[in-house]
Amino acid sequence: MGLLIALVAGLAVLGILTGIRMYRAEAKVPSDLALALEVGATRVSAAGSAVDRLGMRFAPLVLRLMGPRRVDAKRRRIDMAGNPGGLTIDRYAARRAVYGAFGVLMALVFLKNGNLLLALLTLAFGALAADALIWQATRERKEVIDRTLPDFLDVLAVVVSAGLGFRQALDRVAEKYEGPWADELRITLRQMDMGVPRRQAFDELRRRNSSEQVAQFVSALQQGEELGSPIADTLIQLATDMRRTDAQNSRRRAAKTIPKATMVTLVFMLPATMILIATGMFLGSGSSFGSILGR
Repeated sequence: MGLLIALVAGLAVLGILTGIRMYRAEAKVPSDLALALEVGATRVSAAGSAVDRLGMRFAPLVLRLMGPRRVDAKRRRIDMAGNPGGLTIDRYAARRAVYGAFGVLMALVFLKNGNLLLALLTLAFGALAADALIWQATRERKEVIDRTLPDFLDVLAVVVSAGLGFRQALDRVAEKYEGPWADELRITLRQMDMGVPRRQAFDELRRRNSSEQVAQFVSALQQGEELGSPIADTLIQLATDMRRTDAQNSRRRAAKTIPKATMVTLVFMLPATMILIATGMFLGSGSSFGSILGR
């Protein structure tokens, strides 16, 4: 037992010393990770930056272990999340290395103390902590885009009806908006300025987002371009359909909430109410526990 404690303590001290040496060393940082550390310094905490710098040496190893297919899939997930906090695939790998090592080390400590539950929880933290930010950012980004897109389409339809071309109208309206949808449009417009065909730029816009409304927007634009239908009418009809779909989804979510609220009422509120009623009746009757027990 004493040998195991000494081994764990030695590994912890070695890890701390190695981390300090790596943090102070002038290591060569991957290009996108260097950009993330530089640009994202004002958007992340000091602790987050320290985690990135501690794990930067192990980022290439983590990426090799993940394999090309998983790396591509994770890069797409990061793009769908909007690169929260300047996150890149290399920065993700650096965080995964640090969180994984921390989870394994703490799991050994808890196992030594005989606490299996905490050991499993720390292992789960090490495996999932780097992905938690991506999951949360993806969900929030999708909700914001779904909420913004119908109003954006209405404004875009008005500007197009005023006589501007679709490309100029898209640029003009995008300047007035802020948030993830405006960021996505600016990326698409920049790609078109660099010579990317319009259809390809909008296909990449659809791939970067998991929102069904974005997919409908891109499909409607491409179909309208092929069929030659007026773009303003297409935008107005699309905005109307999106609002109708959003209303249906809201009613569906409300319908799912009713059984959950009923279950909470039955499990928690009803027993508590019955206890309060029974207690009030007992106290109001003037009886005592001694009389009930026959004493």
